[in-house]
Amino acid sequence: MSDGLKKGVQLEPYQVVIRPLVTEKGTHLSESFNAYTFVVDKSATKTDIKKAVSELWNVRVVGVRTQNRGGKPRRHKYKVGYTKSWKKAIVELHEDDRISFF
Repeated sequence: MSDGLKKGVQLEPYQVVIRPLVTEKGTHLSESFNAYTFVVDKSATKTDIKKAVSELWNVRVVGVRTQNRGGKPRRHKYKVGYTKSWKKAIVELHEDDRISFF
């Protein structure tokens, strides 16, 4: 890895960001701290997420925080299964930039 090449598959920006995560807590973050939450691809890095958000919405990204969320156990009658694991990204924008989803 000394030549600077990245292992794995290169993701396009629309493949990195799957969808915005609209919750009460996320809405509070966007109004108070100008930080937006997204469901992102599990293999995406913080730099991938930063590039994708800045390209898709034409904004300046200040910081990215990520969380790997594990699947929860769920039951249906007698069968026990799990929901899928997913990755969450909290993206903080420059104070002059905004993203409007609605």
